[in-house]
Amino acid sequence: MRSNRIRTTVIAATALLAALSLTACSGDSGSSESSKAGAAAPVANTIDKQATSQPESQPESQPQTAAPEEGATDAPATNSGTKTSGSGTTKNTAPPAKSEAKNTSGSTDKAGNTASSSKRVTCTGSNTKVTVTKVSRPINHLLLTVTNTGSQLCDAYYAPKLRFDDAQAVFPILNDSQPQAVVTLDPGQSAYAAIGLTGEPGSGPAPRKGNHLQVNFAGKNNVGSTGAPAELTLPANTYWDDNGFVTYWQTEMADALQY
Repeated sequence: MRSNRIRTTVIAATALLAALSLTACSGDSGSSESSKAGAAAPVANTIDKQATSQPESQPESQPQTAAPEEGATDAPATNSGTKTSGSGTTKNTAPPAKSEAKNTSGSTDKAGNTASSSKRVTCTGSNTKVTVTKVSRPINHLLLTVTNTGSQLCDAYYAPKLRFDDAQAVFPILNDSQPQAVVTLDPGQSAYAAIGLTGEPGSGPAPRKGNHLQVNFAGKNNVGSTGAPAELTLPANTYWDDNGFVTYWQTEMADALQY
């Protein structure tokens, strides 16, 4: 009996020692792992501090684009709208539409009728109105006025070819009065010619009284006359002689009356 008790006691003590040994080993192992974890933590913290203390690397430099000056505007756009650049705001509108082509082949009279230069004609008694008036200066002068009554441009070539009453010869023409260019009349526009009724006193036959004047128009080649003539009644007490003259057609009345 006593021997059994001793054996049982020894077995129990052995088991207890084994348990204690296992507990001690487990405790040493946990302490060791804790020590290792504790030792590793500062290293991680150190790495984190180094990462935060070092500035991030700068990105590669990019070419700088100059900021637009204040009030600068974008390039013109074809669509209407509004764009803002800087602090200024500008409206981009479509470019203005081209105006209608102007008529360069003719001219327009006061009534707005357009005459085409491609259809210009010679001024004659049928497309003009001719008047004759007496002027106070110069003395012994009459003024012829021809007005384009047609719808086309007409050219008043050279000088009017005049015949007083029943005279056979054309009244003398003053060549010194020839203008630099042919006189062209728009519809409604007028031209002028001056008539010097007499020459120097005593230089020829006595002046005779006139009642009727025929005005003929020269053509482009100035051979004879062209078209219908204008038949006029002379102002009262008109006297003329063979030494008088008529000027070329002029665009201005003053240019005609200077001779």
